[in-house]
Amino acid sequence: MQTRGKQPDVPAPESAWNEVVPGLWMGGHEFRARTGHVELAVVGREFDLVQTLLRMPGHGPEPGVRHQVWPIPDGPLDGTQLAGVIRLAQAAGDALDQGLRVLVRCFHGYNRSGLVVAHTLVRRGHTADEAIGLIRSRRSPWALHNELFVEYLRAGLPTARLLEELAE
Repeated sequence: MQTRGKQPDVPAPESAWNEVVPGLWMGGHEFRARTGHVELAVVGREFDLVQTLLRMPGHGPEPGVRHQVWPIPDGPLDGTQLAGVIRLAQAAGDALDQGLRVLVRCFHGYNRSGLVVAHTLVRRGHTADEAIGLIRSRRSPWALHNELFVEYLRAGLPTARLLEELAE
């Protein structure tokens, strides 16, 4: 399994966030600016709903912006953590149905945010592989490089959750 902690050569993304499908954005807490320097990605009021999977102080959003926080590791998830991912994907889909702009973010905006965004897309009719391909083409080829998360998506998050809970 590849994760940020075990893969130090994972490059910072080239933008703070990218739109995967209309209204659904994926991003992180830092990015490599055009200058080549890594800069902080700070959310203001660009989005109506921000979902944060790794909270870092000083990265926004501004007060008054709906903010859902569900810290999870970039590694194996237990049943409770997977249930939270499923709930976030439902909330993201509901917000999209209302015409809201949604940002899902983690550290680089590759794995944890990719898991939520991909499950949101699956819930909206994409296959897991279509969702993964779309995310990689719109965000970065590094998106969803955590193979365990890809396995979760291919199995289906409800199934992965059930299996994790049975193993606990």
